[in-house]
Amino acid sequence: AGSQLREIFDKINNLLSGKSVQSGGRTVSVTQHPQALDFVYYKLAEKFVNQGEEEVASHHDAAFPIAVVASGIWEIHPRVGDLFLAHLHKKCPYSVPFYPAMKEGTSVEEYQRMLGYQVKDSKMEEQDHFLKRMSGMIRLYAAIIQLRWPYGNKQGAHPHGLNYGWRWLAQMLNMEPLADVTATLLFDFLEVCGNALMKQYQVQFWKMMLLIREDYFPRIEAITSSGQMGSLMRFKQFLEECLQQKEIPLPKGALQSSFWRS
Repeated sequence: AGSQLREIFDKINNLLSGKSVQSGGRTVSVTQHPQALDFVYYKLAEKFVNQGEEEVASHHDAAFPIAVVASGIWEIHPRVGDLFLAHLHKKCPYSVPFYPAMKEGTSVEEYQRMLGYQVKDSKMEEQDHFLKRMSGMIRLYAAIIQLRWPYGNKQGAHPHGLNYGWRWLAQMLNMEPLADVTATLLFDFLEVCGNALMKQYQVQFWKMMLLIREDYFPRIEAITSSGQMGSLMRFKQFLEECLQQKEIPLPKGALQSSFWRS
């Protein structure tokens, strides 16, 4: 509920602002240690990314309540935003976007980690689990860039707004596609913030969508094997429907104004 979200936000904001906060039956404050604030910034940013990777990966709708809190905290405490991006880019290089190349002297295991895979006892995680985690993080990012905490002072611009989403999309389309990964993440990204980008960029946005369908989609198709068709077909259907209806629907789970009265 909106009221619960406000409580969570206030608690985090109070902690970062140096006030005393109840946590786990104890009273804590960042004034208790000279490095406490840096530590809390770091752990909080890491926690937001983990929520994308776990929570949002399993429940897509969770992207919006988590993102609106992250966006509001980022606005008041910019350091959290910098660290959020650092954790995000390390765990999901595709959020830069960047496809790390295999360098000489890098072990296979190390390279798999650079690509974002979890490697335990020299065993790489399953592809579908990997894609699910990457999707969760991209969806959280796509939600953050379009959301603002509704109770802020709204004087300045969004600390990391839709222009970053436009840049991400343009950079993705300038890169050679990767089988499975590219189709999955473009779909996730556009499903979450396509509606907001459409409203902001209008004609330019539809030119971008046409470019994806006419030029970029065939390039993804060309490198996709028969076993990887699922994500590609889902993306194709989404593109066709949006272009046909000249509309990108509001994402499922988006926070309506009624939410804040709950």
